[in-house]
Amino acid sequence: MTAAPALRDFDLSDADFARIAALVRRHLGITLADSKRPLVYSRLARRLRALRLDGFSAYLDLLASPEGGAEREELISAVTTNVTAFFRESHHFDTLRGAALPALIDRARAGGRVRLWSAGCASGEEAYSLAATLTAACPDACRRDIRILATDIDRAVLARAEAGLFPAEAARPLAPDLSRLIFPRDGHGPAGLTVAEPLRRLIRFRRLNLVEPWPMRGPFDVIFCRNVMIYFDRPAQEEIWQRLSALLAPGGWLMIGHSERVSGPALAGLTVAGITTYRKHGHSAGEGQPR
Repeated sequence: MTAAPALRDFDLSDADFARIAALVRRHLGITLADSKRPLVYSRLARRLRALRLDGFSAYLDLLASPEGGAEREELISAVTTNVTAFFRESHHFDTLRGAALPALIDRARAGGRVRLWSAGCASGEEAYSLAATLTAACPDACRRDIRILATDIDRAVLARAEAGLFPAEAARPLAPDLSRLIFPRDGHGPAGLTVAEPLRRLIRFRRLNLVEPWPMRGPFDVIFCRNVMIYFDRPAQEEIWQRLSALLAPGGWLMIGHSERVSGPALAGLTVAGITTYRKHGHSAGEGQPR
């Protein structure tokens, strides 16, 4: 006897999907192509079940209502993908370590200011990888004017990032010295591994929607904005690239995702400096060749 095919709990009509896509585009700047429809269905159907709603129209009415603020945060978590890992796309950390940090650390030790930004930090692995790279090169980093801003639109993943608590398997791919630096022995517990306090002190986690006004004025010496632009359409990408470039210090470094390319007016002020790596014209934010 052949099992009957699984029935979908809800009908996601063309009109409902169009309303969801328009809402996400308006508030997040993210474009939901029709190919994302199965993903949208699977993730939002969970919310409908949890809320005991009878369909997507009722869900959309909730989102549009004054009482829908909390659920709009759930929508953000549902439609954004937070795939990350420690030292993901490791060539960027090699460039940071060898080419960018030596001059920046010299500046900090002379009393100067150094700022890095992890834009789209998800659950924090990228920001903590930046902090570990900094601390390995400059053990007294937390006593200098060096800070990392880590931002994301999703409040839920930001809360996890700020807690600095990770499952034990997160450390398995790390080299032993990095594992000890990020997760000292006193941070091992039944709930998982806790990031070392000196690394956590370097980072400020904040919520930020990249398509809305930004409160910070910079300048930043290093910006990691990786695998974020793929969610935006071309005009939004070009606007954000330009805003990122404007916040870079002269000679500052911009690291982007493996499938991304800077486009539009921002290119006039940037030079390709490696694999998915750009530098702003000028040479005050880290000089020389990789060491």
